[in-house]
Amino acid sequence: MPLIFRLVAVPLFICASTALAANDAEIALGKRLAEENCAVCHAVTEEGASPHPAAVPFRELSGRYPIDSLEEALAEGIVTGHPFMPEFELEPEEVTAFLAYLSSIQQGDAAKQ
Repeated sequence: MPLIFRLVAVPLFICASTALAANDAEIALGKRLAEENCAVCHAVTEEGASPHPAAVPFRELSGRYPIDSLEEALAEGIVTGHPFMPEFELEPEEVTAFLAYLSSIQQGDAAKQ
């Protein structure tokens, strides 16, 4: 196997394995975290409108942001300029679960990143 193929194939395999590694318990924890911390404003499931009109439904997030790009903000504590969003910080295993849940509900062309 040519070296260039090996260098490309290994990262692709790792990314695919990571995406498939989310299990039902992890996704359930992520859903619970979304419901507890975010559902006051955001639609956190696969259907329904967000309670706050300006809050993007979570199932549409991948159309606006790469889901994995949220990891650092979640780990460090999300702080925004609007008064409705609570400030919270997740533990590393909660960040993984939250992102797994978000990935599991994405819709559209950018879904399942």
